[in-house]
Amino acid sequence: MVDKVIIADKLTKRFGDFTAVDGISFDVSQGEIFGFLGANGAGKTTAMRMLSGLSMPTSGKAMVAGYDVYKENEKIKRNIGYMSQKFSLYEDLTVRENIRFYAGIYGKSNAFIKEKTELVLKQLHLTSEADKLVKSLPLGWKQKLAFSVAIFHEPKLVFLDEPTGGVDPVTRREFWNLIYEAAAEGITVFVTTHYMDEAEYCNRVSIMVDGRIDALDTPAQLKKTFAAQSMDEVFLKLARKAVRGE
Repeated sequence: MVDKVIIADKLTKRFGDFTAVDGISFDVSQGEIFGFLGANGAGKTTAMRMLSGLSMPTSGKAMVAGYDVYKENEKIKRNIGYMSQKFSLYEDLTVRENIRFYAGIYGKSNAFIKEKTELVLKQLHLTSEADKLVKSLPLGWKQKLAFSVAIFHEPKLVFLDEPTGGVDPVTRREFWNLIYEAAAEGITVFVTTHYMDEAEYCNRVSIMVDGRIDALDTPAQLKKTFAAQSMDEVFLKLARKAVRGE
């Protein structure tokens, strides 16, 4: 039986009279690449903040990496990785210093950090740039480094919030190769993106509209269900129903 790394049941978040996330229910399996899509204002970011232990739900239930979002949010934070579009790197630290800093936060031993740092630098072809400041790196390298830092401590789950914004298609494809490798090692990947071609790379995709999950299935099945040629077409058919936006 495949472990469920995320289980959400009627998860809800209200801000006063406004319901940002309206009773969403779904689960995500170990090693799955799960796409979490929705137009601006659909509730994606609020849902992700609840699941990553950063925001307390108003009602409903959720277990993330085996921990309760109400009672064990600090344990959730220690067992997940997180990468946002802002890369989560310190520009004025070197590549090596960024790796050591984040690994230290998660309490990894010096021996673990030393051995794995060399492995990551080799995998990313950054060995010769290890002592350069991160701000000197091209955007694509920063993103790949940020992802490697986010999973350096070998979490059960990594949240990627629009991780490939602003880079060219070749670099995006290289980034997705890193995602595939992580998933093959059993890390669950929970990713938001505005690039619908990237939705095709996910095992399953959910699409939020006005705080609710309006569709959830494999990309192939969603295209079949909505009589669409592409995920872009599926997304547009659903997004047109949206009432709210930013």
